[in-house]
Amino acid sequence: MSIKIVTLCGSVRPGNYTAMALELVHDEFRKMPGVELIPLRLDGLELPLPGLPAKNPDAIAQFQETVASATGVLLASPEYHGGISSPMKLAIDNLGFPSKLAGKPVSLLGVAAGTIGAIKSTEQLRAICAHIGAVPLPLAVSVANVQQVFDAEGHCLDAGTEKYIRRAARNLIDYINDAVCPKVSLEAILRGQVEED
Repeated sequence: MSIKIVTLCGSVRPGNYTAMALELVHDEFRKMPGVELIPLRLDGLELPLPGLPAKNPDAIAQFQETVASATGVLLASPEYHGGISSPMKLAIDNLGFPSKLAGKPVSLLGVAAGTIGAIKSTEQLRAICAHIGAVPLPLAVSVANVQQVFDAEGHCLDAGTEKYIRRAARNLIDYINDAVCPKVSLEAILRGQVEED
């Protein structure tokens, strides 16, 4: 079974720390055989506010289709004022009703400038994901003091933190291999038996 992973970065600021952390996760996914990685950028989508028409409906439809086709999703958000970023919430709001995230395993990655990390934002993101029917994984990765973790070029300055960030990828793939792939294989076997009967 081919595993398709979609990632979303909840910051659109040039040179943002969320993208730096997410790039480590992308690198980890790329090392895994059988994993197709699809990073989605929100800054070019022109996501409409809820209730307003989309300037580019085809782009929104493609965005929804890409997420719907994913085996799993990784959401990365900075923590702003104790919550997730507005681009991340807007992205989730544009995934339709019912949400294209429904039923999908979701790994959470949060970064924050404060010493306690992105605890509040990852918990908020977990609650939103659960509400729309997604399956948020229990081990969210929260990076504290992020401005001290990366240099200006995006290099991680601490080996332990880098390993921890990369765990966001492994958490998702482990869940898919342990819970999703066996279920898909069993369904295929059962469908085959029904067709034979």
